[in-house]
This record gives sequence, structure tokens and C-alpha cells, in this order.
Amino acid sequence: MKNLSNIIKTLQNIMRKDTGVNGDAQRIEQLGWMISLKIIDDKDLENELLDDKYKSVVPSKLQWRNWAADSEGMTGDELKNFIDQQLFSGLKSIDASGGNKRALLIRGIFEGTNNYMKNGTIIRQVLNELNKIDFNASQDRHLFGDIYETILRDLQNAGNYGEFYTPRAITEFMTDMINPRLGEKVLDPACGTGGFLTSAIENIRKQDIKGVKDLKVLQDSIAGKEFKPLPFMLCVTNLILHDIEIPNIEYTDSLNREYTSIGFKDRVDIILANPPFGASVNDGIETNFPLAFRTTESADLFLLLMIRYLKDGGRAAIVLPDGSLTGDGVKMRIREEWLSKCKIHTIVRLPNSVFQPYASVATNLCFFTKGEPTKEIWYWEHRLPKGVKSYSKTKPINKDEFADLKKWWNKRKENEQAWKVSIKMLSESGYNLDVKNPNIQKEEKTYSSQELLNLLTQSLQNSNILVSKLKKDLK
Repeated sequence: MKNLSNIIKTLQNIMRKDTGVNGDAQRIEQLGWMISLKIIDDKDLENELLDDKYKSVVPSKLQWRNWAADSEGMTGDELKNFIDQQLFSGLKSIDASGGNKRALLIRGIFEGTNNYMKNGTIIRQVLNELNKIDFNASQDRHLFGDIYETILRDLQNAGNYGEFYTPRAITEFMTDMINPRLGEKVLDPACGTGGFLTSAIENIRKQDIKGVKDLKVLQDSIAGKEFKPLPFMLCVTNLILHDIEIPNIEYTDSLNREYTSIGFKDRVDIILANPPFGASVNDGIETNFPLAFRTTESADLFLLLMIRYLKDGGRAAIVLPDGSLTGDGVKMRIREEWLSKCKIHTIVRLPNSVFQPYASVATNLCFFTKGEPTKEIWYWEHRLPKGVKSYSKTKPINKDEFADLKKWWNKRKENEQAWKVSIKMLSESGYNLDVKNPNIQKEEKTYSSQELLNLLTQSLQNSNILVSKLKKDLK
């Protein structure tokens, strides 16, 4: 068995020698398109063995096996020129006129991707390392899937790309609570690198998959939308690594669609998502929504969109910032719509640092079912582990931290971390869902030894001043 971790480390070290690749984000993008193309060709080879009539949508000259697989094949300037002048242009213009999903996926990947590497000899070294991985071997594929998760996590610290990665502990907890099952349609309309979708796939696989027919049902049940090129490419690759042969991921902006055009055929059973927040949408996007709900805040529009996509009885778990839980005007009308059309049964309030270093905004995990109005909402305050002042890159949130919440979930009682609020109270407050924990007791402030010493020194100085004043007054 090959050591895949070593292969990835070697790949990254080789790429650092190329002056064209600048920083983690570009390195991940470079690795991404190469891995995608190799996986696609490995799948094509497998399909050709199983079906004599199978024909790849990738033109022969551009197939991985014909330009990258030979360790002593093209290299240097010849390889660099082939990639820049033939490979990318050929894959961007691949024929997808018949609606072939694989062709559309490949076009989507290469329309928004760049080759950053400038040294053809170094490119050849990278290709040769990748050729050591056989994506048709289930052991290689699953081991690589775990390593790929690490690559995606690295994105969190690569410039602004952290917005596309939700900590795995969060995606797994939310998915566990929603519990998608085989045959239920799952959608993430802002899927980033595919964390929620892969969590849903794993949840269904461990409970329901018995054979090839079930795998086909699973493939047809998972869907996502992403409109930024790098996460789109990484999401497609991520799903292929999770045995979704042709991922149903659209390279599109979910908000760029007429709200009222989302009809019965578009409805889904489950939505799991962490929509973008804290940013304004592109000019004119808000006009896709009814006049009463028009805003430029992306999280609020995504909330409306997700309510629309859910069928009656459909379940959702989404991440929302505090800003979407409060505010008047349009924000209040959107919340009123949410409360009237959906049963919001649980809001988990997270510490500010969960999404650091990308964002320090206070966020919430919101769980709801569509089809009946909200009568009361249960809140749970998630606390930092003992001795931890904030989450960080080296101390991320851990799935085990949700153990108490999971025990409480089906046997709900008020306690120090849990409280409930009636719809009457919410309506009287302008549907403000930013409800603080009423059960929290003010904790005694703790001080370090140095802080205590400083306080004592200050106290003694103040005492000396008072004694001097008193002596002066007595004289």
C-alpha cells in the first residue's frame, strides 16, 4: 500500500519550487484540476471495461492517459505549451450540446480554472506523483478522500477561501440531527467544497446502502449549487471521491433565479447549508425576489430561497449569523415569513470563534421543518470547552462537544444551557430571534496571578494616597 500522505506532501513540496504558484489557494487550485482530470480518466477507463459501447466525452488527445500518464512522456516547454494552448481551451469548449452531465461538469471546472505553473519539468514531476494513485482502487480512493478533507481544511487559512469550508464537526452534527435517508432529495444551494453533501452521503451510506441500485438512487438524490470556480471544482472532485460518479453540482448562483419560478418539481426533502453572509449580493439579484423581501444581504435572501425549495414536511439545518435573527423592516418580514411557513424547533447558539480565522461573527445552527407555523423555539447555548478561551486553527470545534446536546435533543428540559420561547413572546418583540440565555448566572471573574498582583499594587497605592490625605486633614 502506498503512503498517500507522503505523496501529497511530496506534491506540495514539488509545487513550491515553481515560481508561478503563489500561496496555498493557488496550490490547491492547481492540484484540484489535475486530480479532477485524473479521477475522470480513471472512471472512464473503468466504464470502458464494463461497457464496450462506452465513449468518454473527453477528446482522446486531452485524456489524462494520453498526455499525463507516461512518466517519460511530454515534459518541459512542450508540456507547458500543451496545457496552456490545447488542454484548457479544448476542455472549456467540450461539446455539451446534448446536455451530457459529465461534459457540463468538465466544462464548468475548466471555465473558471487556471494553470499557474510555469515550469514544464516541475509539472511533469507533479504528474508522476499523481500517477501513483489509482482512483479505481477503493482503498486508494477512500484514503485519498480523508487526505482531501485536509486539503479542503487548508483552504480555511488561504485568503478569503475560508468562507467555503464549514468545520467538519458542524457539518456532521447538523447532518446527524436531520438524518437524511435513501430516496430523500438533499440540496445545498451554496455548497462550497461539498462538506454538507459528503456528510449526507456518508450518513445514508452507513444506514441504507445495500447494493448497486441503492447507489444509483443515492447519486440521483444529492444536489448542490456553487457559483465560484475553485470551490465548484473542489466540490465535484470531493463527491467523485465519495463514489458519486456524476455529481449533480450546478455551476451557478442560486440567487440568480426568479423566486416564483421555483415550483413543485424543484422541491427537496432536505436542505443542509451554510449560506454566505456578511456580503452584499450582485447588483439586481434582489429583484428576483418579491418586493416585500428585497434586500442585498445574502444570508437573508438565501433563507427565503431555502424555505421556497423545501417541500411541505421537508427538513432543514442551516447556519445563520446573528444579523439574520434580528433587525426590523425587510429583515423582520423575512423572519415573519419563516416563522409562519416553518416550524423552527431548535436554534443552537455558537461562540463567536467557531469560524475563525475566516470570520468572528456570532453564528447559529437553525433547525426547522416546513409546513406548519412555529409555536415555540428551543434554544441551546453551546459553550467553549473548559480551559479554552476561543476556537482557533489548532483548537477547532470538536464533534464530541455536542454529546450533551444530543442527549438533550429528544428529552428536552430547561437547564443552564437550554431555554424555550413562545411565538407570542417573539411576535411581541418584532420576531426578534436573537434571544439571550435567561438562565445564565454571572460568572465570577477569574484573574491570573499577574492580574491579582497588579490589582493589589493599585489597591495599596490608593490606600497610601488615602492615608496621606487623612494625616494631612488631621494636622
